[in-house]
Amino acid sequence: HGVSSGDSINPQQSSLRQLMMNVKPILQLIVKCTRDAGLHTCAPLQQIQKLTRLRVIDNSELGKSAMLEGRPPKCIHIYSKIRFGYTGDKVLVAIKGQKKKAILTGCHQNQKPLMPKFDSNNIVLIDDNGSPLGTRILFPIPTMLRHKLVEMSRPKGADYTKILAIATRFV
Repeated sequence: HGVSSGDSINPQQSSLRQLMMNVKPILQLIVKCTRDAGLHTCAPLQQIQKLTRLRVIDNSELGKSAMLEGRPPKCIHIYSKIRFGYTGDKVLVAIKGQKKKAILTGCHQNQKPLMPKFDSNNIVLIDDNGSPLGTRILFPIPTMLRHKLVEMSRPKGADYTKILAIATRFV
């Protein structure tokens, strides 16, 4: 007859097109609601940045009580020229309503060669002169951290080598 294949409309295509027209506004509404609620829709980053939850691995009272309450410390500043923290960097954390300094001793991100990758983002709490708040480190720390902490120590300033002295195991 006089009907070509381009003029006919398949009933399945018509119902699919109708369905897509109904779904599109719903998806736009979902995206708007998640954006307004402050939820992220992108993949998580594998780096230490602000508001990253950390795990205290020393036996300090402040660290133990925060971890037992289920309120781990959060990173609020990274003492580095770049926005991201790596193993051995000094960070400022918010823990139980206080601000404390800490050293990153293990990161859950892809690391440089000879630097181990950990299951969690580990820190050791320190005071202003670089002394650790705890007396023991309960988890292994990377051997490569020795060089970085020795370089960071200053003769009349902070002495980060005390962290190495209280460590029980190295990886």
